[in-house]
Amino acid sequence: MSKVAVIMGSTSDMPVMQDAIDILKGFDIEVEVDIVSAHRTPEKLFEYGKTAHERGIKVIIAGAGGAAHLPGMIASLSPLPVIGVPVKSSNSIDGWDSVLSILQMPGGVPVATVALNGSKNAGILAAQIIGTADKCTLDKVIFYKEGLKQKVIEGAEKLKK
Repeated sequence: MSKVAVIMGSTSDMPVMQDAIDILKGFDIEVEVDIVSAHRTPEKLFEYGKTAHERGIKVIIAGAGGAAHLPGMIASLSPLPVIGVPVKSSNSIDGWDSVLSILQMPGGVPVATVALNGSKNAGILAAQIIGTADKCTLDKVIFYKEGLKQKVIEGAEKLKK
C-alpha cells in the first residue's frame, strides 16, 4: 500500500492540514502524520527528508506558515515529490510570505504548491500522483471527480427549478 506523509511545522497547522489527511483516508491511502519544524528541529527535518522513501512514502505533503521553509527543505533532501501547503498563521503577512516562500523555489528543487490553506487539493494531487502507478487509487480519483461533476449538474438543475 502506498503511503503519503503529511508533515507540518507545528501543531497549530493541524486544523489546515486535517483536510489533506481526511481526503487521503477517503481514497484509502495510508497517511503518516508528523510535526517537523525546519527551524526548531532541523536534525529531525534532515533525517525525515533523507529517509521518507525508505519507509514506503511515495509523496510528501508539507504545510508551513510564516517563512515556510519546511516544504523546500524537505524537497532539497528527498527524492520524492513534495507538495507544499502555505498556511496562513498568526505570524503571517496575510499568508503571502508563506505562499512566496513555497512557490519561489530555485531551479532543481521543485515543490508543487497549492493555494493558501489548500491542503485538500494537496491530498487530491498526492492521490493523483499515486494513481499513476496504482489503478485502484486512479479509479477512486476518477470516481471522486465524477462526483464533483454530478454535484455541479445537480446544483444547476436545482437552480432551474
